[in-house]
Amino acid sequence: MATKKVGVYRRWCGPVPKDRSGQPLPEGEWPKRRAHRWLVRWFGLDGNRYGKTFETRKEAEQFAGSKQAEVRDGKGDPPPGVTLKEYKKVHAEVMKGHLAKSTFNLHLKAIDLLAEHVGWERPLHTISTREVERFRAARLATGHSPSSANREVRTLKRLFNLAIMRGYLAPGQNPCLALPRIKVGRKRNAYCEPMEFHAILRAAPNGLWRAFLVLVYTTGLRLREATNLTWKDIDFQSGQVHVTRKAGGGLIQPWQPKDHEMRTMPLPDQAVSLLTAWQAVAPEGCPYVFMEHGRWGYYRRQVSEGRWRPGLDLVNNFLRRFQTLCRRAGVGPYTIHDLRRSCITNWARRLPIHVVQQLAGHSEIQTTETYYLSVHEDDLARAREVQSELVGELPEASPTDTKLTHRGPNRGFPQKKDPAESRNPLPDRGLQWRPQEESNL
Repeated sequence: MATKKVGVYRRWCGPVPKDRSGQPLPEGEWPKRRAHRWLVRWFGLDGNRYGKTFETRKEAEQFAGSKQAEVRDGKGDPPPGVTLKEYKKVHAEVMKGHLAKSTFNLHLKAIDLLAEHVGWERPLHTISTREVERFRAARLATGHSPSSANREVRTLKRLFNLAIMRGYLAPGQNPCLALPRIKVGRKRNAYCEPMEFHAILRAAPNGLWRAFLVLVYTTGLRLREATNLTWKDIDFQSGQVHVTRKAGGGLIQPWQPKDHEMRTMPLPDQAVSLLTAWQAVAPEGCPYVFMEHGRWGYYRRQVSEGRWRPGLDLVNNFLRRFQTLCRRAGVGPYTIHDLRRSCITNWARRLPIHVVQQLAGHSEIQTTETYYLSVHEDDLARAREVQSELVGELPEASPTDTKLTHRGPNRGFPQKKDPAESRNPLPDRGLQWRPQEESNL
């Protein structure tokens, strides 16, 4: 029966040392005379013996300590070998339907890009940090921005962590852990002022767009949250809108929010009035709030004929038409997500930050603080007032430093002495200076 003990041994390298007469030295004298490394060995559940070599005894003993616990728990077998091509297939099978479409495609795209650099048949456990770093450098050399390179490495880091969880890599074998991200200077978050929003609202072509713009600007909904909103999600009596998961069925497509949690936002009276007006002329029988008549007819035919593909946009070209409104209004350029940022910034000026986080649907408060809060002119003016109050009135001072001008009194500099006085160091004591040839010295 195989032992569960993990052993640390010397692994001799090079020829056996000899004495002066050419005879081999006894084995007891080898440690000081013969090159060696340190080998850690253990048995797996399959009865096979495995080993790993280290340069120093300290590294070997540290690894043996962690491996001993794994062997004791029946986890001494090494991870099964899997190539990058095989891992992509497994990842696509187990994650499809569990991620948002954009995130799912981003994972598969990151694997494709890495495979172009290291090869599809490359074993997953042999990919090193140096190769990931070279992959990032190659992406930068082709003209991609540092932000894009950081996003791809961050995605690979997540993929390797999932490989560790699935047993394809040993703990601590993520090659992206030791790779620092490229520092990129952040841009100022876009903020749509209320006057600019009113200009966009005046350029809205119909009641659908007016209701949509006011809803997003006052509730901070994401674009997908707004387009998947149904009339049942709006409580007109209490003035609330609910962002919740859709199970699907009939004419409603399955969908779930980005944070996978339901949240409720208050609706201002203006938004309730506009939504009520739009509901009166909206397509009859359409469950979705922001679906126009033409799109509703096309969507209903596709669903009834079984040709509607899950994941398609319920309302298309929304972003392009919004940018057209911004150009007509003479503001921006803005995106629909900028309206969400502006709403969250407006909340943060009057509400506690933890309340803003919940309303925005962020799982971490750092996301709210880093990517969604903007500093505008009113904040800068208040900061300037605080600075003035702290400093107070300053005493009047001369416009120039008297020590740096010729006209000011020479208080900081010693006055020049007469050469004759410098030769007679003690004039007040009546001592007379004598030439050197008359000196007693």
